[in-house]
Amino acid sequence: MEHLIHSRVKNIEISGIRRFFNMVANRPDLISLTIGQPDFPTPEHIKEAGKEAITDNFTTYTHNAGFLELRQAACDFILEKYGLYYDSDEVIVTVGASQALDITFRTILEEETEVILPGPVYPGYEPLIQLCGAKPVYVDTRSNGFRLSAELIAPYLNERTRCIVLPYPSNPTGVTLSEQELQKIAELVKGRPIWIVSDEIYSELVYNGEHHSIAKWLREQTIVINGLSKSHSMTGWRIGFVFAPSFVTKHMIKVHQYSVSCTSSVSQKAALAALTAGKNDAETMRSQYKERMEYAYHRLIKMGLEVEKPSGAFYLFPSIAAFGQSSFDFALDVVNKAGVALVPGSAFSEYGEGYVRLSYAYSLDTLKKGLDRLERYLKEKQ
Repeated sequence: MEHLIHSRVKNIEISGIRRFFNMVANRPDLISLTIGQPDFPTPEHIKEAGKEAITDNFTTYTHNAGFLELRQAACDFILEKYGLYYDSDEVIVTVGASQALDITFRTILEEETEVILPGPVYPGYEPLIQLCGAKPVYVDTRSNGFRLSAELIAPYLNERTRCIVLPYPSNPTGVTLSEQELQKIAELVKGRPIWIVSDEIYSELVYNGEHHSIAKWLREQTIVINGLSKSHSMTGWRIGFVFAPSFVTKHMIKVHQYSVSCTSSVSQKAALAALTAGKNDAETMRSQYKERMEYAYHRLIKMGLEVEKPSGAFYLFPSIAAFGQSSFDFALDVVNKAGVALVPGSAFSEYGEGYVRLSYAYSLDTLKKGLDRLERYLKEKQ
């Protein structure tokens, strides 16, 4: 009966991040620096709000888009933080940012349309695009410090281009785009029949200056994706948001409704606490991530590895091209000989080949142990 499975589903694969993690997870004494999972507990006041929701029997369906007070709080949050103005009918509360991306692509993409992606990039976009019958088109950003620019985008635009994905701060590289870079992209795209999908899930984890959204300059053509997984260490609560003009969200809500009806009511109450009393919860975590980043970055540099210094998120993406191995073989060798797990860069498109991703969403003690092992491995390899 397997031949009756939809061909598009058969042709997509589990994320390369998860495949490698699952492959090595049961190794004894392994130090894993693979998963982008905050190591901080969800703040207590957020957990208490979830408990109160259960006690108060806030356990039924909500409005499909999320209950009104939460949607308004989400709008207030991004207005205060990033200067973006949206009404409550221009936001949908989703089951994490992943579902926000899914309903976005299913709303705007058609067969044979094209989506421009920076390479290397988080592997979660391509399968969703392919399931819509659309085509991912990768732009090599390696020569531009992993930053997608108007100059790099322009040669790829054609009548089939439906969407450009801007995933900044970036997973896996940690880079961000400046106001000037975003404005140039906005100028390039403005007035064309092209959407910008701006995935800003790491917006609260920016170390240098402030986070900027292209929606400030291209509101009518931009769909903003965000959520609480990274900013408030709420990965398991599954709360995401999609912000867009109402003429888009009125169609997105149909896809969302038939997909999940609504997001968990209990998680929504916890999210309300996160966006109000906890609107600055990310500050403490961000400070510690920056400390970890500085430590890990300088350790890698001292090891002789070339690496772009991150300005956001919690990843480093050092080059291992000098060792003459594929990123998968290198990462597997590090597991077997050093007991450290890193993600092969090939998980992030062909343009990630020759790199590995290190997550510093781990304690300094864990990072030190892992980097000590990696340093010994590299010395023996020379």
